[in-house]
Amino acid sequence: MDERDSVRAADDVERAHLVDPRDTSFRIGRWGPPDDLAPLVRRYWVPTWSVPGGQEAEQRVLQYPVCLVVVADSYARFYGVQPGLSTTTLRGTGWAVGVMLQPAAGALLVGGSVAPWTGRHADVADALAATTPRPDVDAMVAGVRDVMAPDPADEARQRAATDLVGTFLRRYLPVDDEGRLVDAVVAAVEDDPGLVRVSQLCERFATTERTLQRLTRRRLGLTPKWLVQRRRLHEAAGRLRAGGTTLADLAAELGYADESHLSRDFRHVTGMTPGAFAARFTGRGA
Repeated sequence: MDERDSVRAADDVERAHLVDPRDTSFRIGRWGPPDDLAPLVRRYWVPTWSVPGGQEAEQRVLQYPVCLVVVADSYARFYGVQPGLSTTTLRGTGWAVGVMLQPAAGALLVGGSVAPWTGRHADVADALAATTPRPDVDAMVAGVRDVMAPDPADEARQRAATDLVGTFLRRYLPVDDEGRLVDAVVAAVEDDPGLVRVSQLCERFATTERTLQRLTRRRLGLTPKWLVQRRRLHEAAGRLRAGGTTLADLAAELGYADESHLSRDFRHVTGMTPGAFAARFTGRGA
């Protein structure tokens, strides 16, 4: 991944992570995978945190349509896509090594449809039981913890830990034809702001809506409509963070009928109005 791609990856994460800019309790290292792992891994992220005693720091994320693998000091989990708002409450001092998989990868790890994992997580060894011997998973988890434990804030150790996870994940290559197709579908939605209707997506891939629904349900645990809505909410969050636009203009650019529809969608998923979210960063509503 070149430097421009790394910057883009960081920007993409920032617009999904609905962080309060006043929250200084955590730091996150982010980087992309080596080229050979790019078909499986979108990026790694390694948060470290120190929350004052008696306090909590809630992390709120508009998750991308991908599964996650997270290894921390006290747990190791596989996460399906959270269709609503993903929330994690940080307490005390800790760290985690996270992998944002590619859309195709979740099914390869669990050995079948990821639909049963939508909105759920489990111990990573249990989740991967159909494809991977438990001793192999346990060895990867133990290796990450051994590397991170002496100094979780050391970037060299963080990168060594993600290298260990990457070595483990190589066993799931290559990505199958259906997986490459679902990756292309997700990329089309995320990269083309003009794609605002499922019918356009069907036309792009010369398929019926029913066939597309079956594909995304099996490989993502989601519907094509969800993909379009989530991309629009990511874009809205990024634009509101940056400021310099009215809500009416933003709604029109994102293909909403009017600003009330955008406000309703944004508040339903995030729990905040667009104006309240924008005010965190700009000091004024949108």
